[in-house]
Amino acid sequence: MNNNNADITTDVSPHARCSSRYQILLVGLLSLNFGIVFFDRNALNFLMPFVQPDLGLSNTEIGLTASALSITWAISGLIFGAISDRSGRRKIFLVIATLIFSLCSFLTGLATSFLLLLGARLLMGIAEGPILPISQTVTAIEVSPKRRGVAMGVMQNFGSNLLGSFAAPVVLVAVATAFGWREAFFLAGVPGLLAAGLIWWLMREPGTASVPATVAERPAPRRPSIREMLAHRNMLICSLMAILLIGYLVVCWSFMPIYLTSVRGYSPQEMGWLMGVLGISAAVGSFVVSGISDRIGRKPVMIITPFMGLILTLGAMYFQGSAYILAILFFFGWSLNGIFPLFMAIVPSETVDPRYIATALGFVCGVGEVLGGGILPTVAGAAADLAGHAAPLWLMSVICVVAGFLAMGLKETAPVVLARRSQAALA
Repeated sequence: MNNNNADITTDVSPHARCSSRYQILLVGLLSLNFGIVFFDRNALNFLMPFVQPDLGLSNTEIGLTASALSITWAISGLIFGAISDRSGRRKIFLVIATLIFSLCSFLTGLATSFLLLLGARLLMGIAEGPILPISQTVTAIEVSPKRRGVAMGVMQNFGSNLLGSFAAPVVLVAVATAFGWREAFFLAGVPGLLAAGLIWWLMREPGTASVPATVAERPAPRRPSIREMLAHRNMLICSLMAILLIGYLVVCWSFMPIYLTSVRGYSPQEMGWLMGVLGISAAVGSFVVSGISDRIGRKPVMIITPFMGLILTLGAMYFQGSAYILAILFFFGWSLNGIFPLFMAIVPSETVDPRYIATALGFVCGVGEVLGGGILPTVAGAAADLAGHAAPLWLMSVICVVAGFLAMGLKETAPVVLARRSQAALA
C-alpha cells in the first residue's frame, strides 16, 4: 500500500499527453454508457408494480431479484476489474460487457416465472459488474487531478441518474402502461448496443503510453492483500459506507415504487415522476457534491450528505401535502447519492497505488454490492412481509445515521485541500 496521497495524485494524472477535449469526450462517453447500465438495472424496480401481480411475486422474492443482481455484479466487478489491471486492456472489457448486459434486458422481458426472472438478473449482474470499476480507473488515469472530483461524479452519477433514475421510470412506466412490461424491457436493451459501438469507435486504450515515465519505469509493487487494503483507515471506512449506502440505494429502488403505489396511493404514472425526481437530484449532485468536495474536502461532504437522506424516507412516510412538495423533498433527500463517487472511487483512488486502482475500486464496489446490495434488499423484503411496507424505509433511515457517523473517521485526501494545508504549515 502506498499511503502518500501527494505521490499518488501525481502518479495518476498523465494529463500533459491527454487533451482537455478528449477528457471531456471520454467522461461524457463513460457517463452515457454507465447511464444505460443503470437504465437496464433499474428497469425491473420501476416496472415491479406491473411485474409483481403478473408473476405473483412476494416481497421477499422482489428483494431476492435485487440481491441476485448485486451479488453477481460484485463478484464480476472484483474478478474482471483485477483482470483488466493485469492485462492493461480496458476498452475491450467495456465493449463486451455492454453488449452482454443489453442482451440480458431482452431475457428479462421473456421471463415467465420467478426463477427465470432471477436467472436473467443474475446474468445481467455478471455483465454489468466490470463496467463501473473499469470506467472509474480510466477516468482516474486520464483526467486532471484538479478536476477529478467533478469528472468522477459526472462519470458515475450524471448519466446513471439522468437515464437510470429519471428517464427510466418516466419512459418505462409509460411504455408498460401503453404496451406491457415485457415490451418495456425490450426497449431498455436497445441503447446499450449503440453505446458499445460508440466506445469502440471513440475511446482509446489507456495504456502505458498515457502514464508518466516516472511511473512506467517504476517496478510494479506487490499486489496488496485485502488485509493490507483495509489496514488503511480510509479504505475500511469507504468499504463500510459502500455496504450501507449501496444497500440504501437498492432498497429504495426495490421498495419505494411499491410503497408509493400500495401505501401512499399514487398512480403508477405519479410514482414514475416522483422516482424520476431522484434521477434529476443525483444528476445535479454529480456536479455539485463532487465539485464541492474538490474545494472544501472529501470528509465534510461525506459527513453531511448521509444525514440528508432522512429527508427522503421520512418525507415518503409522513408528508401528507402536495405531490409537488413531496417531489421537492425527494430532490433534497436524494442528494445523498452525490457522495457515491467519493466513497466508491475518488477517496480509494487517492489512497492506493495508481496501478491497482481498478482492484481497489472493484473491492469497495464488490463488498458494497454483496453485503449491502446483496443482503439488505432481501432483509428489507422479509421485514416488509412481516411488519408492513414501511419496514424497508425505516431500514434506510438507520443506514443514513450510521453512515454519517462513520464518515467522521475519514482522513482528508482532496489534493487542493492537502496543498493548502502544506502551504499553511510552511508559512
